[in-house]
Amino acid sequence: MAKIIVGITQGDTNGIGYEIIIKTLSDARVLEMCTPVVYGSSKAFGFYRKQISETENINTNVVSSAKDAHPKRVNIVNCVAESTPIEPGQQTHEGSMAAIAALEKGVEELKAGLIDVLVTAPFNKRAVNEETFRFPGHTEYLVEEFGAKDGLMFLCAANMRVGVATNHLPLSKVPAAITQERILSKLRLMNESLLRDFGIVKPKLAVLGLNPHSGDRGLLGEEEINVIAPAIKKANEEGILAFGPYPPDGFFSINMQYKFDAVLAMYHDQGLIPFKSLAFDEGVNFTAGLPIVRTSPDHGTAYDLAGQGKANPQSMLSSIYMAIDIFNNRKRYDEMRSNPLPVKEFESKERPHNHRPVVE
Repeated sequence: MAKIIVGITQGDTNGIGYEIIIKTLSDARVLEMCTPVVYGSSKAFGFYRKQISETENINTNVVSSAKDAHPKRVNIVNCVAESTPIEPGQQTHEGSMAAIAALEKGVEELKAGLIDVLVTAPFNKRAVNEETFRFPGHTEYLVEEFGAKDGLMFLCAANMRVGVATNHLPLSKVPAAITQERILSKLRLMNESLLRDFGIVKPKLAVLGLNPHSGDRGLLGEEEINVIAPAIKKANEEGILAFGPYPPDGFFSINMQYKFDAVLAMYHDQGLIPFKSLAFDEGVNFTAGLPIVRTSPDHGTAYDLAGQGKANPQSMLSSIYMAIDIFNNRKRYDEMRSNPLPVKEFESKERPHNHRPVVE
């Protein structure tokens, strides 16, 4: 059986993208599971490789397209200008343009079926928006590129999964964006993803409130009464096992997240602060609701670490493994759906992510 071809975009040239990619691909076991194709610059790859010890296991292969990828090597598609300066730790116009170019090439080849999944290294959102990129992040860009009705930013690690109802949105605009329709859409995406992508039968979803103490019965806000609770009720009527709204301040502190298969937070920091506090090194950002599989490390460009050889690659490693797991789970699930057996007979072969080798 042919190995899954994993496309990896370089992210910002001057961030830690190349370092975590190189450290991850230095583990020969990764190449046993997939064929990696890095979209970026062989020049930049070589530059950062020199900064990292113990990379003798990497055999690179420069190709014009993933269709020419060698199954036992790290393939590099040069889609970034050779003249692009490499300035570790610096936010530059060239570094941002390189991130956009790599992402666009990776998406182009994903659409063409030349790669099976896409893993994106981080870019600086403010920096790329100063260029030609008009999206607040990868999630919004990919939703439009692949014509999805909606997408869910889904942060995943081992037995914890957290999605957000609103993505990269200023806090002042969040209350108006919290509607029954939006919450119901996110719950549908989350439920379907847990079934198809993670192989979870009858997933249980927790929904957080928007206000302190979930509004205290209207004393501190009425969104829970007028919007969130009715959306949960509608989801229940559709057969989705959603519960809440739960007060957000104490939910994670008493480990309630482990009693559910996933948690829907109302806004970015409400979900990502506790998630990253508990699973920063291994967390994966998965975009649910797309017809393709895309994952990413749950951290940023970390300019302060770039070029020093100190960046932890575990989140990139987890992103690659999760992309492979989801791709395989979808294939099995879709085969079961076309089979006369009930969907409930499907059980994931996915192993918990803590079985994976750790890059040191």
